[in-house]
Amino acid sequence: MASGFFAVLDDIAALMDDVAVTAKVATRKTAGILGDDLAVNAEKATGFLSSRELPVLWAITKGSLINKLIIIPIALLLNFFFPIAIKYILIAGGFYLAFEGVEKIIEFLFHRKKEGHEVVKETQQDNSDAEKTKIKSAITTDFILSVEIVIIALGSVADESLTVQIATVFIVALLATIGVYGIVALIVRMDDAGYSLMKSSNNKGIISAIGSGLIKLLPIIIRVLGVVGTIALILVSGGIFVHNIEFIHHLYPEMPAILKEFALGLIAGLLAVAVQMAGKKTLAAFKK
Repeated sequence: MASGFFAVLDDIAALMDDVAVTAKVATRKTAGILGDDLAVNAEKATGFLSSRELPVLWAITKGSLINKLIIIPIALLLNFFFPIAIKYILIAGGFYLAFEGVEKIIEFLFHRKKEGHEVVKETQQDNSDAEKTKIKSAITTDFILSVEIVIIALGSVADESLTVQIATVFIVALLATIGVYGIVALIVRMDDAGYSLMKSSNNKGIISAIGSGLIKLLPIIIRVLGVVGTIALILVSGGIFVHNIEFIHHLYPEMPAILKEFALGLIAGLLAVAVQMAGKKTLAAFKK
């Protein structure tokens, strides 16, 4: 009886060792997309009233966890029964990311009077409808990026047992959510940390200077993240097309990968925006 119990423990320990190794490999392979995920979601999770930053971030984090709980079982089932579907889902998601990225560029170039996307204005965000819209947009984008993370993680353990696949993908997905939104939480609270440092040092000395530096640095970081997040959306979408469409994968092999992915994402985004605009005009014509 005792020997059977210890045998079970030994099997569990062996399984955990396997999962630890595969999770490390999968995390390394998803590092690039996690970096893009951080840039995109940090930009989307900022720009709210100070009192609303953490509640909004928590709402987005919960949405991200729900996304992954939906995606993981579907991805595992599709990978087992209908693996080709995953490729088409990724491509559709790539068009959505490209659309979001290009839409931001068009808005920046042709709607400069609307400065809310360039400089964070708390007064512009004091609106529950605007807050809900931005949360919904962030969760939708997170869903597409989460699909990419789950698929990459799943692909890295394709030769392992089903138990190892499930455990690895769940661990990577959980680490992705906690890691990304944990860092975002630190970023959005930089100004509060700065004010606390200044207050504790009575606005004197190096501690106060550090606090003042954090406060001044926050809007700069947010602007940078806005640019990086937009570029990341286009690059991720282009990368999806390159890795999942055979013809595109072999197109212009001499071109640097980053330029090729950006160009493809940009073209796909312009097409998606054109389709959206045509759809709006058609719908408006029918309503008349």
